[in-house]
Amino acid sequence: MTKTRCGWCGTDPLYVAYHDTEWGVPVKDDELLFEFLMLETFQAGLSWITVLKKRENFRKAFDNFDYKKIAKYSEEKQQELLQDPGIIRNKLKVKATITNAQAYIKIQEEFGSFSKYIWGFVDQKPIQNHCKTSNDVPANTALSDTLSKDLKKRGFKFVGSTVVYAHMQATGMVNDHLESCFRYNELK
Repeated sequence: MTKTRCGWCGTDPLYVAYHDTEWGVPVKDDELLFEFLMLETFQAGLSWITVLKKRENFRKAFDNFDYKKIAKYSEEKQQELLQDPGIIRNKLKVKATITNAQAYIKIQEEFGSFSKYIWGFVDQKPIQNHCKTSNDVPANTALSDTLSKDLKKRGFKFVGSTVVYAHMQATGMVNDHLESCFRYNELK
């Protein structure tokens, strides 16, 4: 018997695996939250599958998503990244990643962890949506607007409401699996 999935993941094995094992799973680990935030930054304006296919290249290029190292990247390291054909070579997004790593550390210092900060926007528990079709899944919400504004106020770049909402979906802050998807009840 085949499993019913959200339509967006299609049939690409990488996309299906991501849908089945990662998307929508609550993430409270600061290292993994930064990885998702960084990848969402690079995804802005592109498709998620493009980023997903380059994820391992990003991992190598950006010191295994170590935000403490990334926060200290030199101009030389930035130039090296812009020459790496394995990643998305966008100067503004590379600079934003460094800026975001620095802002990320400041949030950890203020709140004890990034997880505590970001999950505070949903009272530390996932929002359970009830989407019947892909048309029911929003691109952003009033909550992602609020979170986006707060992140920007704290110095983050490339964190518009749509990027933030995608981050909330990916890290399980909101369950936007369709009700017909086998993952919906598993993550409920």
